[in-house]
Amino acid sequence: MKIIRSPRFDRTYRKLHKKVKQQFKQKMKLLVSSNFTHPSLRIKKIKGTKNIWEASIDMSYRFSFEKIEDGIRLRVIGKHDVFDKP
Repeated sequence: MKIIRSPRFDRTYRKLHKKVKQQFKQKMKLLVSSNFTHPSLRIKKIKGTKNIWEASIDMSYRFSFEKIEDGIRLRVIGKHDVFDKP
């Protein structure tokens, strides 16, 4: 599975605490190995979009991604309020 990181994802990722980055890496392993079905990811489609989804890292942090033909494109990562910013 191909994984592409958007510039916005990279900017928000750099600001995260080391512990959250480690948790994210574990969630990405689950995402890739379970083909989007692992319950701890709590994946849900973002309303009003065609192919954009969000997944949980923990109860405070989440990330969004877009399903693309040969993998996923990571869009943004952070606390819930980061999803409200353009």
